[in-house]
Amino acid sequence: MLQIIIYITLGFMLFGIIFSTLRFIKGPTAADRTVALDTLTTISVALLVMISYISHRFIYVDIALVYGVLGFIGVLVIARYLEGAL
Repeated sequence: MLQIIIYITLGFMLFGIIFSTLRFIKGPTAADRTVALDTLTTISVALLVMISYISHRFIYVDIALVYGVLGFIGVLVIARYLEGAL
């Protein structure tokens, strides 16, 4: 039963990655692209945690935490730049 839930969760993550990538490519403004990039970062962190759970290698959780913090800082930098540019 748990295997089915994991596969369903991975399927939802795949749909999220596809839709976020489309918004990143198609986004009419830089703010839309920034939000799509932040969404892709969040989904990537969740995917790393799922990979960690499936493979029983918990070093991926540490990598996911570092990637999440770096993604957050990157979005803050982009937002500050856009705030100054607008």
